[in-house]
Amino acid sequence: MLNYVKTVLTRVSFDARLFEKELRKAIKILIAEEVQELRSWCYANFGDHQAILNRCFVAA
Repeated sequence: MLNYVKTVLTRVSFDARLFEKELRKAIKILIAEEVQELRSWCYANFGDHQAILNRCFVAA
C-alpha cells in the first residue's frame, strides 16, 4: 500500500490542494511504521510542499 501511496502523491504533487488531500488520506490508511517511512520520503522528495507536510504530519 505504501508504494501505491507514493505513486499517487508523485502524480498529484503539481496541485497543492490535491496533494494535501491525498496525503491526509494516506496517513489515515497506513500503519504507524509506514507513516514514518512516508514522512521521511515526503520530506526528501517534496520539499516545496513543506508547509503542507508540516500540517499533515504534526497531526499524525
